[in-house]
Amino acid sequence: MIRYIVKRLLMIIPVMIGVSLFLFLLLSLTPGDPALVAMGPGATEEQLEMFREQTGLNQPLIMQYINYMLNVVRGDLGTSYTTRQSVSSMIAVRAPNTLTLSGVAMSLTMVIAVILGTSMAVKQNSFYDNLMRVLTIILTSMPQFWLALMMILLLTVQLRLLPSSGLDSFSAYIMPIICLACGGVTLLARTARSSMLEVINQDYIRTARAKGLKRHYIIRRHALKNSMLPVVSVFGRIVSHIFGGSVVLETVFGINGLGQMMTNALRQKDVPAIMGSMLIAAAVVVVVNLLTDLVYGFLDPRIKSKYVSRKRKPEVVTADE
Repeated sequence: MIRYIVKRLLMIIPVMIGVSLFLFLLLSLTPGDPALVAMGPGATEEQLEMFREQTGLNQPLIMQYINYMLNVVRGDLGTSYTTRQSVSSMIAVRAPNTLTLSGVAMSLTMVIAVILGTSMAVKQNSFYDNLMRVLTIILTSMPQFWLALMMILLLTVQLRLLPSSGLDSFSAYIMPIICLACGGVTLLARTARSSMLEVINQDYIRTARAKGLKRHYIIRRHALKNSMLPVVSVFGRIVSHIFGGSVVLETVFGINGLGQMMTNALRQKDVPAIMGSMLIAAAVVVVVNLLTDLVYGFLDPRIKSKYVSRKRKPEVVTADE
């Protein structure tokens, strides 16, 4: 199992290099001059050249990337072109809000989806099952930003129950977390339902029923763990979906997080701020996917057995020897 963990950890390095290189090239090839955006339209050519020299924008593209990555390895994410603040300090202020929202949304997504999908499978083709399937299809078809706007109109404008912006109180977390979790819950719930239906029709489940064991005991002790394999696999893909949704929802709800920072930086082509926020988001997604793979290996002994060191088989001595 240690070999499996080490191998997955080593795979993070090329993934992060690939993500950073793709982002750097994409931002460098997009229209717009960062120096002109940072200095303003009234800047002279001498001021623009001085800014490019100070920030290294006058160097070849490959040298800019190498110098940036060397600074990242040392823990320096650069300085924002527009705010002139350290990108690391900007991220340190905003990251807790994004990580809190995303972490709570991911936890609720997993818990609610497993409970909902399992109950739908147990009550297959009942009124409850049909109703939940229709609701999940409806929620899946709703874009997150549209759902956020409708919740603001209903719960803030009409009913005046919840605040529409900021994270100043506990109630301010409710609408953003619900919007982030809805899409993932619907997908995971359908996956959990299909997986549970496949498991409860296996022979060992029928044998447990024939022994007279109660249904909830069979589901909890025998069926649930085996049905979690597809759910865990799909959950790894939902993590990036939740982080992507935070970019839009933080703008809609006026939350000072990485998503809003990224949006503002894109408008101003603030390359260090964009790269820093995207690298942090990519690192979180990679780490969560690593943890997902480890959980998958724990649940499926076949994955674990591939990386467990095998003991040397004893030599067999024949009669001729």
